[in-house]
Amino acid sequence: MEDKDLLEKLRDPESRNYGFNLLVRKYQQKVYWLIRKMVISHDDADDLTQEVFIKVHRNIHNFRHDSQLYTWIYRIATNECLNFLKRKKRWFFFPSGDAREELMQKLTTSAYMSADEIQIKLQNALLHLPQKQRLVFNMKYFDDMSYEEIAEVTKTSVGALKASYHLAVKKIEDLLKEH
Repeated sequence: MEDKDLLEKLRDPESRNYGFNLLVRKYQQKVYWLIRKMVISHDDADDLTQEVFIKVHRNIHNFRHDSQLYTWIYRIATNECLNFLKRKKRWFFFPSGDAREELMQKLTTSAYMSADEIQIKLQNALLHLPQKQRLVFNMKYFDDMSYEEIAEVTKTSVGALKASYHLAVKKIEDLLKEH
């Protein structure tokens, strides 16, 4: 179903719940994996995905149609994810290295994560990136989003995103060479 059709259903009080169910089915998996790549833990990603869709449901009337629907949803997911990581760091008073270690522990012990050695090495390298760089890398590399789409989600210039992605790739290459 096209986004415009979903939005029509969401605007109509008679079909609002049905429209929202369709929207969740369409975007839930993409949102989950966007978040999962940042927080690593299945349980945290699952909880955050639910929070994202609660916010989408509450705020769909604020969607201005100046971007695509999935871009708006990704922006909400990105903000939820970054806020969660900030809160987690404050809750446990983690220096960034300790938070990285906790996420790496979850990565290597998770029953939901493949134990494929190459994947673990890549995820470990990603955990060494600053949060926003990791987010840009994930959107570009894993989600195959264009720089323009990422710019809409992150409210960052295309030039800054290209530089961030390039730096992320370089850091990842260097870290993979070390290990």
